[in-house]
Amino acid sequence: MNKTQLTVIFSLILFFMGTSISNAAVNAHITYIVTFPEAQAHYADIELNISELNQPTLDLKMPVWTPGSYLVREFARNIETISAVANDKELYLQKVRKNIWHLNTAGLSTVTIKYRVYAFEISVRTSFIDDSHAFLSSPDMFIYPANMLHSPSTIHIVPYKGWTTVSTSLEKVNGDTFTRYSPDYDILFDSPIEIGTQDVFGFTASGGNYEVAMVGGGKYDKERLKKDMPKIVEEETAIFGENPNKHYTFIVHNALKGGGGLEHLSSTTLGASRDAYATEAGYQNFLSLAAHEHFHLWNVKRLRPIALGPFDYDNENYTTNLWIAEGFTAYYQDIIVRRTQLYGPENYLGSLAENINQQENLPGTRVQALSESSFDAWIKAYRPNENSANSTISYYTKGALVGMFMDLEIINDTKGKSSLDDVMKYMYNEYYKVKKRGYTDAEFKQAVEKFAGKNLDDFYAKYINGLTQMDYNGYLGYAGYKLTDALAANNDPALGITTVAGISKIIVSSVVRGGSAWVSGINVNDEVTAIDGAVLTTTTGVLADKKPGDKIHVTVIRDGLTLNIPVTLLKNNRVKYKIEELPNATSEQLVVRKKWLSLK
Repeated sequence: MNKTQLTVIFSLILFFMGTSISNAAVNAHITYIVTFPEAQAHYADIELNISELNQPTLDLKMPVWTPGSYLVREFARNIETISAVANDKELYLQKVRKNIWHLNTAGLSTVTIKYRVYAFEISVRTSFIDDSHAFLSSPDMFIYPANMLHSPSTIHIVPYKGWTTVSTSLEKVNGDTFTRYSPDYDILFDSPIEIGTQDVFGFTASGGNYEVAMVGGGKYDKERLKKDMPKIVEEETAIFGENPNKHYTFIVHNALKGGGGLEHLSSTTLGASRDAYATEAGYQNFLSLAAHEHFHLWNVKRLRPIALGPFDYDNENYTTNLWIAEGFTAYYQDIIVRRTQLYGPENYLGSLAENINQQENLPGTRVQALSESSFDAWIKAYRPNENSANSTISYYTKGALVGMFMDLEIINDTKGKSSLDDVMKYMYNEYYKVKKRGYTDAEFKQAVEKFAGKNLDDFYAKYINGLTQMDYNGYLGYAGYKLTDALAANNDPALGITTVAGISKIIVSSVVRGGSAWVSGINVNDEVTAIDGAVLTTTTGVLADKKPGDKIHVTVIRDGLTLNIPVTLLKNNRVKYKIEELPNATSEQLVVRKKWLSLK
């Protein structure tokens, strides 16, 4: 027998072994029972039952990250105890990797895995349990059989005392709100579950039934939300031409200070301030957040970068296109609220100016390219440190601004006939519906060029892969607007530090790249005690009589030692932009403006 024949035989053996295991996985029956015997101490007990098993070994896995939040979070660290039982006998369960347990199952048709999870991290992407409610972010709660990602499962919830309601996009089993069904693990890991006494209301829009679950109280007006949230759904659906969901769930966690959101295939989790609804600014911010996460229903959950699916739950999933997945969604969140006509164009332009200020006052904009910020999200975006503002940017903020540039470019080049909407709809149809896969960076670029009618190599080289200063006035000029800087004539000096808030000492928390403190050698964690010998209790107004070029001496305490650092003051280079109309806008500019801002 030659080498080639041996290779063929070995390959056939592996094929049939894989087929056998795959068939066994298809036939297995999987159920979970979730209980909360010590909810007040933030624990859930989970029992995983796998029956009709027919394989010699079984690996059990816990995801290390959750889709939509690009950081390896090591969810297995929250598992406190774990055991396996079959035929009333405890089995040897060997941990073979940080998130994998190995079990010999030869001759076994049924096994039961019992484990306890500690859940006390408040965020939209992690689980939290106390005696008032439980929020289960599925990837950090449910261990799964390694070769059964495509298998269905049933989740039965035994509520803690007083809990009456379950909110999730998972379907009920036989009408039982506490028993839910998932067709596969990609769906389960994309379906958070809220259990408690949340206030639930609903509405219908674009052919879908929407549930809103309000957790934690709040000064929200249900009737106003039931009237305004459908407008957002309808505007977003109009872009893509269809609503892919018949049922969608908003889980809203209201807290003293709340923010952020995480998208899912048929639901989202939002963090909000329970008192902010009472102000127009706060209410508009909530609508923008809801618009952002709901827009992900299409952009990223279905229309996605090719690296983001099928998911590898064990490792990072790298892409350079989060500026499209998240940045474009951040662009649309505000433009969608504008399209509802709930707020005037001045509100949108004000938000846009704030985003430009945020981008341009970040020293990292001259260090990190947009595509790089996406690729390095796993090690930088979710792990900021004291120097992050100097070395990184947000693919949300700059991605939104690039989205705005592309939108205005297309509207201008087509004289108002097309916009970025047409790109998004084309990509959704072409890649999600027809090709049934994600897109590459080159494919998205080709689609933008298709509607802009021009080559965008230079645009990509400047704004996506390079560090060229963004030409705001050039693109805003298409719509007859310009940026003006309220601080342009300012010649005030700045020390170039931020300090820790809420304490009596003046402790440096960050140093601005290229600023006075940066050049002179003042460090993060230095305690600033005096300037030119005058003892400080605050940094407010201490440079009021100074100008750029003046020399001062800053006294700091560093690691218990007192240092007297000479500092030459430099000009404060911060900007404060606002967007104004150009005088005598042309008819062409007004066409772009009307299309862009949905003016009547």
